[in-house]
Amino acid sequence: MDAKTQEDVTAGGAIFTRLKALGVDYVFANSGTDFPPIIEGLAEAAARSIELPQAVTIPHEHAAVGMAHGYYLISGKAQAVMLHTNVGLSNGATGAINAACEHIPMLMMSGRTPVTEGDRFGARTVPIGWGQEMRDQAALVREACKWEYELKFPEQIASLLDRAHAISNSTPKGPVYLSLPRETLCEQIPADDLEQPTTIVPVVGGPNSSDIETAADWLATAENPLVIAQRGAGDEASFQAFADWAEEWGIAVSSWWATHLAISTEHPCHVGADPGSWMEKADVVVILDSIAPWWPDMHRLHPKARVINIGPDPVFSRFPVRNFRSDLSIAGENSETLPALIAAMDRRERNLKALEKRRSMLAEASAARRKTIREDAAARNAQGITKAWASKCLGDALRDKTSSVFSELGAILGVLERTERNSWFQEPHSGGLGWSFPCAMGAQLADPDRLCVATMGDGSYMFANPTVCHQIAEALELPVLIIILNNEEWGAVRASVAGLYPDGYAAKANKMPLTALKPSPDFTLTAAASRGWAKKVSKAEDLPGVLEEAIAVVENERRQALVEVATLPG
Repeated sequence: MDAKTQEDVTAGGAIFTRLKALGVDYVFANSGTDFPPIIEGLAEAAARSIELPQAVTIPHEHAAVGMAHGYYLISGKAQAVMLHTNVGLSNGATGAINAACEHIPMLMMSGRTPVTEGDRFGARTVPIGWGQEMRDQAALVREACKWEYELKFPEQIASLLDRAHAISNSTPKGPVYLSLPRETLCEQIPADDLEQPTTIVPVVGGPNSSDIETAADWLATAENPLVIAQRGAGDEASFQAFADWAEEWGIAVSSWWATHLAISTEHPCHVGADPGSWMEKADVVVILDSIAPWWPDMHRLHPKARVINIGPDPVFSRFPVRNFRSDLSIAGENSETLPALIAAMDRRERNLKALEKRRSMLAEASAARRKTIREDAAARNAQGITKAWASKCLGDALRDKTSSVFSELGAILGVLERTERNSWFQEPHSGGLGWSFPCAMGAQLADPDRLCVATMGDGSYMFANPTVCHQIAEALELPVLIIILNNEEWGAVRASVAGLYPDGYAAKANKMPLTALKPSPDFTLTAAASRGWAKKVSKAEDLPGVLEEAIAVVENERRQALVEVATLPG
């Protein structure tokens, strides 16, 4: 091998240089025996004062992918994840599935065990070099990734990362994967051009103008229009414009299983989570970026309704079965499509009297619904702490604070008041548990001044590898607030069984099989092991005060806090 020159860098380090040029701030990494050339490259760059993205040591790959997910949600910038060969990639696969389902861009990489057994720098040494080899390592995440490839030669680094970054950030967005053989990373390459601008610009999808005009015609003449929104309303400008448009035209907006906030819970046109009664009379239904906009066996469209699907991929082509009706499908980023639709409707005539009547009806129904669900939440707390009561208390505690709630089978949107874009995120519909805790940490890293709250069930907390997450929060000084709603069971599983078999044996049993999580660990001790503030709550009247204490710790002491809430079953 030729002696390295001042202009040469280790291929492993060259990856970080190129990621920096692509705008990546962090590489969330779990290192292994495939990492020596990467670690050497990082040390070399530090010695030579080469600016790189910050490499963050993450003790478990699921947390690494979750943090990249959360960082993007707040920053809008795709980050990188670097995992350990096939075993690390398998640990990160659930996070990749979550990211794919939610159209979250990220650059996933993992080492590939050396393919040579000797006579080449970087060849196999210890036994895992043989044990970790796979015929098709990328198969672990292929279905979740838009693009995958294996680095063949070190001089490909810049061009492949440019391509990966562009594909990941193109409409519809999603994760990509590049495997990194150790021998290739051990080679030296010239540093020239690694810091140059990207050679490939992502594709930002926009709507077809004729489809926008058709949608505007339908909506402007509709008597009972309805929007069902799950994944937000685009960027800050389109979020605000969407709220104004809904009120101006008197359009009902439902947030059925919303993973992102599309409209304030307090908006006069927000009719809540259940679209059922509104669907029955709606003559035009807009499905806004919603993978499953209603429950097919429970909700029914009006026989003469026309349905418009809008989103980055309005027919969700990745999924084999998704047969919700679509009389008009409009593809494009919501931040492009919604302003175009709003502008088109501005050119339509209005029946001002009819619109005023519709606005008044929606405002009355919206206010009544909010009043009912919050009064019900407060009334039931005499029996113990319900999720609804905990949600109401959390909403009260966060009022007037810049905050984001990451709810994973935890707080309930609507009972929990949320008004700002990026103030609410729910677990992805892919159902990869253990998402909210690391996601909240990634969000906290992206916006240190934001109050980031991870609220989850006890099962979801255990899935998050909590010892790992608390260690990360301490190491990176991330003052997240963790709220565990502990009902000592898989509540979602219980509800599913009772829903399918309401009069069955399991529903009537004293103990439903395969749902109990007893005895429950003392989760406060897990947080305390990483010097986190922690407290248990079992009385409903104590919860507001404890939440205030926890938030004060987060805001004033700038350290993590955990509240374990004993909740009623269900």
